[in-house]
Amino acid sequence: MTTENTGRQSHAASAPRRDECVVRAQRLTKVFRDFWMRDQVRAVDSLDFEIHPGAVFGLVGPNGSGKSTTIKIILGLLHKTSGRLSVFGKTPTDVSVKKRIGYLPEESYLYPFLNSRETLDFYAKLFRYDRRVRSRRIDELLEMVGLDAVQFRNVGQFSKGMQRRIGLAQALINDPDFLILDEPTSGLDPIGIRQVKDLILELGRRGKTILLSSHMLADVEDVCDEMLILYGGKKRAEGNRDDLLTETDRTLIEIEALSDGESDSIVREIEAHAAGKKVLRIAPARRSLEGLFLDIVKQAQSEKAQTSGASAGGPTAAFLRAGQEAESLEGDALVQSLVSESGDDPSTPDTTAASGDSHADARRTDPSEQAGDAHDAGLIDSLVTSTEGDETAGPTTAAEAAPRKPSAPASTQDGEPDRSVIDSLLSESNDTEKDKDA
Repeated sequence: MTTENTGRQSHAASAPRRDECVVRAQRLTKVFRDFWMRDQVRAVDSLDFEIHPGAVFGLVGPNGSGKSTTIKIILGLLHKTSGRLSVFGKTPTDVSVKKRIGYLPEESYLYPFLNSRETLDFYAKLFRYDRRVRSRRIDELLEMVGLDAVQFRNVGQFSKGMQRRIGLAQALINDPDFLILDEPTSGLDPIGIRQVKDLILELGRRGKTILLSSHMLADVEDVCDEMLILYGGKKRAEGNRDDLLTETDRTLIEIEALSDGESDSIVREIEAHAAGKKVLRIAPARRSLEGLFLDIVKQAQSEKAQTSGASAGGPTAAFLRAGQEAESLEGDALVQSLVSESGDDPSTPDTTAASGDSHADARRTDPSEQAGDAHDAGLIDSLVTSTEGDETAGPTTAAEAAPRKPSAPASTQDGEPDRSVIDSLLSESNDTEKDKDA
């Protein structure tokens, strides 16, 4: 029996029933204390909630509300201070529980020297999948997250959005029953956000239990069917998405676009039959910015338009879009036109870029520089000759008659000190002492 079949049977045997809870928290509390065991931060304060099988559960709240702390307690990375918490009916630290969980942290910790395949293969080996299963699983996940084209590039070269994608694939490598996503759309562009949302919805349709933590309300609203709203570590609201978002104090009537005259007549009809209720506002339908952006991108993709960041029009953009189909003569003409517009002559060498070489050439060719070099050489020779003459001739002044200490000890070619110089210095010292005694 292969590892894959064993894994499938264990998943089927341990899959949670619809009537049991994947996560059950009762008065869950986490307090961070200092060295003296004094309470510093009450990150989670008496939380009660349940996550049922197949639910896409949203954990919502601003930064610092206790979302990440709650997730770490569920994962067994932090110990609760008080209360009760069970995951699949067991304690979070149970190893059998951890095998059934996939986790995408807020910051993906990846080895930068590994490529995408090596990264996923590393995590797959931790779950003891054989080579064939690992290869098939990696191919599926890379295609799912849209990284199959860059699977051999080191993840250290990835953008933050691409790192989130490989992190999501890592969280799914063991085909988990319970998937925990902490800020899964962080760093993604609108297209990537939409793809991650579609992936979460598809996983939910396949029966996966998902815990999504985010402070982006649009992400939670689009994919979650149950919500828990936190603030200051405490539960502020919990329930079904539709129940929480439905406004009971007003009614929305949606019809096709109307002219001004039709709108006025409908308003009068509504007010006449609504027992004195006033129509507060009639406004044209408004689409979201995300929807507009995605429609524009989809239209551009249908036209096979390509982009690599910013783009512009004009002859340069037209030439670049032509790519290899452009003739070399057209490229030369474009370069010449750009140079002429800038006012520079391409035939004029840049003397500032190679100033050192140009100065060296000038010294070799300028007669005045050559004469100056000859004069300097003659001056040095005369100084050396005069120094040698001074050593043979007697001192002429009192200052020159004073004994001078050598700047450095004389030495022979073999590196040994010259004994004659030392003997002369000793004899001069003896003569001086005799003169003092006399």
